[in-house]
Amino acid sequence: MTPGDAIEFWHNPRCSKSRAALALLEERGAPVRLRRYLEDGPTRAEIEAALVALGNAPALSLIRRGEALFAELGLDGADEAHLVEAMATHPRLIERPLALRGGRAVIGRPPERVLDLL
Repeated sequence: MTPGDAIEFWHNPRCSKSRAALALLEERGAPVRLRRYLEDGPTRAEIEAALVALGNAPALSLIRRGEALFAELGLDGADEAHLVEAMATHPRLIERPLALRGGRAVIGRPPERVLDLL
């Protein structure tokens, strides 16, 4: 594997699923590039690229609908552009963890899904 093969891992260390998925990758010796996305929020373009890597998934598949902020912002029924902008502005709305590699991505729920990128 070359350094370019590293898995970009959007991580929230306070999330048990995120910690579990990261541990699975580390146990297998996978090269991981951590991104604490709450501190280093992705841009709109990065979120759009992640949705493409998720198989052209709708923005709603990457957003945490159970997050109180989702309701506060009135995002139920919002269009794609509005949802992507909301995630770029408020990264805590992004589902976690997200692992990206080689043009593919998976949401680590359950955590074992990240192993699909190995």
